[in-house]
Amino acid sequence: MSSIPEIKKTAEQKMQQSLEALRTNLAKVRTGRANPALLDTVQVEYYGSMVPLSQVANLTLLDARTIGVSPWEKGMGAKIEKAIRESDLGLNPASHGDLIRVPIPPMTEERRKELTKVVKAEGEHAKVAIRNLRRDANEHVKRLVKDKLASEDEERRAQDEIQKLTDRMIAEVDKMVASKEADIMAI
Repeated sequence: MSSIPEIKKTAEQKMQQSLEALRTNLAKVRTGRANPALLDTVQVEYYGSMVPLSQVANLTLLDARTIGVSPWEKGMGAKIEKAIRESDLGLNPASHGDLIRVPIPPMTEERRKELTKVVKAEGEHAKVAIRNLRRDANEHVKRLVKDKLASEDEERRAQDEIQKLTDRMIAEVDKMVASKEADIMAI
């Protein structure tokens, strides 16, 4: 990093990426409806390597509460079923010939509370990532001062601006988490 504006710009871009990652992760937390995207994180063993479920099967929506998984190869059904069952999604697939049905259980009050904990944990991970980026940016600024490429006044100003950016990003994380929690509890 050669200048304070570059450091701030890079930090902001990386913090935005953290927000996008959180947005993606929150989209995977299911509410009451079935959505094939719920299975995006499931990895299946395929000829010795782990691959996403979508690369070995066709995912469809059978009805509002059921996802259909059609393996592309005959022998993959049992492996896919096992992978879905062992994922942390709390789903229990059932085979019907070539089709694996994945019923989405109705949301109980207990499950809703469990999911809000998951959402809060995702938010906390995002906050930690943002704080780590703040620390890295501040270290880069300190290195510039040490190498006599920036003054101590510039360092203080830069750290203040980086802190304001961090606060703004963390407020955005809190807003996203609160919105998702409201979604979960409303259904």
